[in-house]
Amino acid sequence: MLGIDSTMMRLSNFTQGRDNNFNLIRLSAALAVLVSHSFVLVSGHREAAPLLTILGMHLGNIAVDIFFIISGFLVTGSLLSRQSTIEFVWARLLRIYPALIVMVLLSVFLLGLFFTTIPATSFLRSHETHVYMLQNMTLVSDVAYTLPGVFESLPMKKIVNGSLWTMPYEILLYMMLAILWLAFGLVGSFRLQALKSSVLLLAVVSFFAFFADHLVARSESDFSRLFFMFFTGAAYYVLKERIVLSYWFFAFALAGLLASVIDKKIFFVVYILLLAYILFFLAYVPAGRIRNFSRIGDYSYGVYIYAFPVQQSIAAIIPGVSVIKMLVLSSTATLIIAALSWNLIEKHALRLKSSSVHLSRRMLHSYLTKLSTRWR
Repeated sequence: MLGIDSTMMRLSNFTQGRDNNFNLIRLSAALAVLVSHSFVLVSGHREAAPLLTILGMHLGNIAVDIFFIISGFLVTGSLLSRQSTIEFVWARLLRIYPALIVMVLLSVFLLGLFFTTIPATSFLRSHETHVYMLQNMTLVSDVAYTLPGVFESLPMKKIVNGSLWTMPYEILLYMMLAILWLAFGLVGSFRLQALKSSVLLLAVVSFFAFFADHLVARSESDFSRLFFMFFTGAAYYVLKERIVLSYWFFAFALAGLLASVIDKKIFFVVYILLLAYILFFLAYVPAGRIRNFSRIGDYSYGVYIYAFPVQQSIAAIIPGVSVIKMLVLSSTATLIIAALSWNLIEKHALRLKSSSVHLSRRMLHSYLTKLSTRWR
């Protein structure tokens, strides 16, 4: 890196504080999902999503990949810094569930009751309504997509919130990390190194599995893709002392990625090799006024979980709505709702993270007390 001290540009030098561009990147990714869905929900055809015919993946795919890379990086950092399963799980619960539960309740009791074509009493008593609430408020098994009598005549029929499909995968990957940390408690002082080694091994194995699925078997499972993206982000955190954020390599990677669009197979290989590096460079190196965006708050989660039902509502209210009108109306309404979600729910829930320290200590003390009493 000509003229730049490489020791000052190592990824590890940037990860200590919260002065970064992750909020901006995540919001951009969430809006990219909204844009992609606008084409699909207006036409009713998944093939209408932008970039699909050019790259073999659409804009929404790329956005979700970005989410999972960032998630793998940040939650691995959270676990390695906290080194507490209870604190880790508590932090993840606070980030996901408070806003999610409110969104599901609004989807049922506001959106559902307004748009359903069946009587309100039948809607509220319906097994389908109960399943929708239970599955989407927990996400422990699968996502429920339909409510009785809702959105049945739209181009994308019946689906209330198609964006939720990624969330059970994310929760499963969080659980995998937590289980690994618990399991490696058996190796004592080697626990930290065992987790780091496992993360790197999973990243390598998932790379070859995903690569084989896409180029050899020519089939691609959602799990293999998201697993790879998540553990790629996790591996970047584990290797942060060795990764240098270079202006020259960033320029090379970006140019290579843009040039590779001439062929879908070439793009796929370049994309999976370089996306994470490009992403972390953009997250940490560009500074100045762009960092002011982080002060606004993290609206990305609210945009992600609310955009789809907002767009379906617009499609129901304005039959035959154009893509441009859908983009303008849905982005405006969704950003307003996301801002409310962040300021009224999410940021207050996140302030409870510190209570996990006291909670874990109380639980440990209670467990040790019961154990000692049992053996008296």
